[in-house]
Amino acid sequence: MTSTPYDSGGRDPGTGRDETPEERADRRWGELLQELRVAQTGVQILFGFLLAVVFQPRFAELSDTDRIIYVVTVMLGAATVAALIGPVSYHRLVAGRRLKPQTVTWAARLTVLGLVLLVCTMCSTLLLILRVALHDSLALVLVAGMALWFLVCWFVIPARALARSTREREK
Repeated sequence: MTSTPYDSGGRDPGTGRDETPEERADRRWGELLQELRVAQTGVQILFGFLLAVVFQPRFAELSDTDRIIYVVTVMLGAATVAALIGPVSYHRLVAGRRLKPQTVTWAARLTVLGLVLLVCTMCSTLLLILRVALHDSLALVLVAGMALWFLVCWFVIPARALARSTREREK
């Protein structure tokens, strides 16, 4: 007989919560949807502004380099939108097929990918704006500093908290 981490009621005593795997998946899905709502709104607004830039009169004055940066930025924005809306599509296509835990796992992965793409989109957008505003290499330095700030806020701080929590549990 193999041992299972779940008690006879299907509840996982290792999570610190009294919930079945299905209840846990439902809770995690709800939390993920709240996170996606925040990210999706900002990304959709940013992407809308990016799409409008090409129709502005000054767009014709951009250098070839700035036009390339613009195209890369729009493509990154589109990829970000796809990754952050992807969990909704995934859920809709597999709903009712008892795949909620797998759906939550894949949706979380798409969300992290979307956040990475969002960092790239934000940095590319900043590079374009600062190149137009400053006309010098200071733009690259400012974008590098902001990229570092995004990475610290979005990835380093949570990774440190996770590492600290893991170390405390192992004691």
